[in-house]
Amino acid sequence: MRPYTVSNGRTQPSNKLDLLSMVMATGQGAQGHLDPDHVQALALCHQPTSVAEVAARLRLPAVVTKVLLSDLLDCGAVTTRVPYAAADPTDRFVLEALLDALQRRI
Repeated sequence: MRPYTVSNGRTQPSNKLDLLSMVMATGQGAQGHLDPDHVQALALCHQPTSVAEVAARLRLPAVVTKVLLSDLLDCGAVTTRVPYAAADPTDRFVLEALLDALQRRI
């Protein structure tokens, strides 16, 4: 499916989302009123997940994913928070946690 169609032609999300922003479903929001792409994105957010991870799993460009997640944020279906790493990306604790997570996936 073309990204233009998924985002209904929008190229800018209504909320500022970073690729490292963590997104999590709130359990609220009418799923019956959501497009299939929104439902798919919401399903990936039952635990804190980064915008980049959602984009990779949906196989969509990051900007399209940001539009979808922004829609979900607007309707209260998800919440976001800036990751701890955004404060200091060279923090040893954050880098070690990232390394541990990557090693577990291999």
